[in-house]
Amino acid sequence: MRRRLLSSTLLVAVIGVLLLGIPLGVAVNRLIEEEATQELSSQAKSLLGEVEYARIQDQLVDPEQLKRKYPDRYIQIYAKGTPPLVLTAGNEPTENSKMTQDAQSENGVYVAVSRDKTQVEREVRAWLLLILALAAAALAVAVGLAIVQSRRLTLPLVDLAMIAERLGSGDARPSKHRYGIQELDRVAEVLDRSATRISDLLAREREFATDASHQLRTPLTGLTMRLEEIVAAAHEPGIVKEEGEAAIVQAERLTAVIDELLAAARRQRHAQTESVELDDLLDQQFIEWGPAFRRVGRQLSLSGTRGLKAVGTSGGISQVISTLLENSLKHGDGTVVVTTSDKDKSIVVEVADEGKGISGELAPRVFERNVSGAGGTGLGLTLARALAAADGGRLELVRPRPAAFALFLRQVGDTSRNRVVSGPA
Repeated sequence: MRRRLLSSTLLVAVIGVLLLGIPLGVAVNRLIEEEATQELSSQAKSLLGEVEYARIQDQLVDPEQLKRKYPDRYIQIYAKGTPPLVLTAGNEPTENSKMTQDAQSENGVYVAVSRDKTQVEREVRAWLLLILALAAAALAVAVGLAIVQSRRLTLPLVDLAMIAERLGSGDARPSKHRYGIQELDRVAEVLDRSATRISDLLAREREFATDASHQLRTPLTGLTMRLEEIVAAAHEPGIVKEEGEAAIVQAERLTAVIDELLAAARRQRHAQTESVELDDLLDQQFIEWGPAFRRVGRQLSLSGTRGLKAVGTSGGISQVISTLLENSLKHGDGTVVVTTSDKDKSIVVEVADEGKGISGELAPRVFERNVSGAGGTGLGLTLARALAAADGGRLELVRPRPAAFALFLRQVGDTSRNRVVSGPA
């Protein structure tokens, strides 16, 4: 591209110089010749007047005086009379290089002034050389400007190609390079916007992978506990059967979590909401987490209004309750009480324990990603709140010490699909 720019610019410059230089050279040649001719004509007329005046005064025309007054000129004077006047002054040029202008009066006086044409030709050549020098300088300037312009155009293109290649290799950082050329700056802006979008997509993909791994870990933990119970009670067929059935339910829940993740990735969670029986869902959670609490000498307690129905997805609500129970098991203490109620057009499920709770400094940020006060991943509550919001509900910390979390869900019959239900914060 740079070579094409140079050659095209040079061609345009050469054409411009030829179109201007040739007419200018011809015009200068004619102008100098016409100026020399007019000068000779003016000298001839002036000399004719001097000769007429000298004859009127009966004075002689001095050839030496004419040589001094008209140097480098060959003068011829003819005048009628008795005797006739024939006078020459100066050196006569050769016939091939002579320029002559004459003047004649009514009294029979004839004056011819000649000069050597070589001097005029020398002056013409000097001007033509000057024009050629200016043309060469113009071409040199054009080439220099072409080089600068080609670099100004090609280097940004090379830079943009590198940015595009880096973008294709996965480095989605906006370059924010600008080049002072509107079209190239437009391309750079488009690449920066594309880089930002790709960066956002990659970030969401990474977050989805992290969220998926965290959400899958909880049902896998429950499934592991079921299998541990089976191994521990291998000699008791009844317990093995009971725990095996619970493990199957846990595996089914794991499948449901995977379906929920896929649906969330496709932005289809709201389309899957339905009426969920909270009693069945909570009973299943107590069956899953009861053994883990009993092993550490703690209890799970269910209280409040029974027979409630809420709008959501069973997998999403189960995941939220499971996250709250897991946090109470790891970070709380004493009895964990799960309370259900129906108030303010919302179904509320509250999970509270008797531990030290959450510090005042951490409480406002407890739902932020990667924020944990006890060495956890900092993702559980973030994902739980996202799952609740995806079902049209809301998860809130209603009491920091001892910790109490409340899940607010939409009542059956509430058609505002995307509304986050009200409740105390």
